[in-house]
Amino acid sequence: MSEPSVAVVILNWNGKQLLTDFLPSVIKTRYSNLQLIVGDNASTDGSVDYVRNNFPDIQIIENDRNYGFAEGYNRILERVQADYYVLLNSDVEVPENWIEPVIKAMEADSQIAAAQPKIKWQKDKSQFEYAGAAGGFLDINAFPFCRGRIFDQIENDLGQYDQAKEIFWASGAAFFIKRAQWEETGGLDPDLFAHMEEIDLCWRLKNLGYKIIYCPDAEVYHVGGGTLDANNPYKVFLNFRNNLIIMQKNLPSTEAFIGILIRMTIDFVAWIQFLAKGKTKFAFAINKAHYQFLSNLKKTKSKRGNRQLAYSKHTGVYHSSVVWSFFIKGIRHFSQLKDFQ
Repeated sequence: MSEPSVAVVILNWNGKQLLTDFLPSVIKTRYSNLQLIVGDNASTDGSVDYVRNNFPDIQIIENDRNYGFAEGYNRILERVQADYYVLLNSDVEVPENWIEPVIKAMEADSQIAAAQPKIKWQKDKSQFEYAGAAGGFLDINAFPFCRGRIFDQIENDLGQYDQAKEIFWASGAAFFIKRAQWEETGGLDPDLFAHMEEIDLCWRLKNLGYKIIYCPDAEVYHVGGGTLDANNPYKVFLNFRNNLIIMQKNLPSTEAFIGILIRMTIDFVAWIQFLAKGKTKFAFAINKAHYQFLSNLKKTKSKRGNRQLAYSKHTGVYHSSVVWSFFIKGIRHFSQLKDFQ
């Protein structure tokens, strides 16, 4: 029986140098039923011509303007037919056999909707990478973190997370999803534009009863920060705003109300710290994030699904504060965190 069809889709926006650096590894992928696609968000740097002239076996699908990560992928994948989609960042290097182990694990259970491989740092492959590491989790206040990365503390890969595991969210750097579940959920939320859109999608999938897994038998190597630098105030704005949006969308009503109040209080503490350090642009980014979130409460409410499971019922939730554990208790490694569902 033939392997399920897989479409690896790289969304590009003015990333010619990244495509130059990393497409050569992608085209060496070994998988029998594979499409390789570059979806372009109206680049102006010659990216499309570069791919067309140098990688004729890669299909190019173009958007008419830059729709961001979420809507950009939605529009591209409307034109792609495959059993599985793999959303792959343009700054990811892959080994030859990075697809088959993940697909095999997903095929083994019809309730598995999405997955990620082990994600390591391209510049030092002994380390996990910030964006995904060994799978994503949320704490009691919906702060995201990873097995292998808590805040800015990155662990070396010593084989400590070589066990397959159900997680809360899979990283958008190398995001595997069954097409049926992509279509069932409607894909990524375009109002998020970028950052946490994969967490939102995974949360919606979990509310529908599906599983998200981490597959350690495959790994990829991510540069990270290819579009927005970690010290960019706009990234701070997106992260603070989007975290509140996904809480409103995916938590049961009462939990959402209480959880958002707590998160906005914690955000206020971060706002004070930014001001104390003279980082006024970052403090303003939090103000802007809260203003936009509150201005769009009605719109976000309209996007709530028909089913929101109690937060405590989800696998991949740390039933304590990762902020407290990290900054007060001094915990630096995922393996030290004990209070999990």
